[in-house]
Amino acid sequence: AAGDRTVDDPRLATLSAAAVAGGVSVVIGAAVRHPDGRRTISSLVVDRRGNVRAGYDKQQLWGDERELFVPGTRGATLLVDGWRLGLGICYDGCFPEHGRAAAVDGAHGYLCPSGYLAGSEHRRDLYYAARALDNTMYVVFANSVGGTDPWRFNGGAAVHDPEGRTLVRGADTGEEVLVVMLDPAQLAATRAAHSMLVDRLPDQGPTRLSLLG
Repeated sequence: AAGDRTVDDPRLATLSAAAVAGGVSVVIGAAVRHPDGRRTISSLVVDRRGNVRAGYDKQQLWGDERELFVPGTRGATLLVDGWRLGLGICYDGCFPEHGRAAAVDGAHGYLCPSGYLAGSEHRRDLYYAARALDNTMYVVFANSVGGTDPWRFNGGAAVHDPEGRTLVRGADTGEEVLVVMLDPAQLAATRAAHSMLVDRLPDQGPTRLSLLG
């Protein structure tokens, strides 16, 4: 479940009020300074009562992020109306084992806000569809838009179904709101037909063979 580290920042008041008014939960990315001095890149979870918590700290830091932030030490799953939604941030989604850890924990979906730059469209579109197919779960990918080179972000937010098909995708420029209904029947049917999560081996065996060709 989301962590219990409450975030007290007046800039979030409007978002908290909107969550209460709409009866929705919200996940946003932010840089967070913790009471012990640590700085993390985190997913903040705003619940339907308007409470804001630092629910997940990014585990896979990218490039110069390591100079400013410390990595998170564990994954997190958000529980909403019976849905289990694993949390990731940007570079986390490039590692198959990150999404797999969420799926093994019972996740039905994987939420991954990101910051992909112009020129990375191929990787942006491939990684998250692959995480969906790898783990037969929904993947919700959000991305920053706009900016100026070299920090120009390429949008393309998307939701992928449990077979990796893209249900909806936003444009590469401009802001959009994407709305998709996640279907528990489709999730169950996909997992029944493609049972990788059940069939996976506990490990890949002893030391690999080395063969001469």
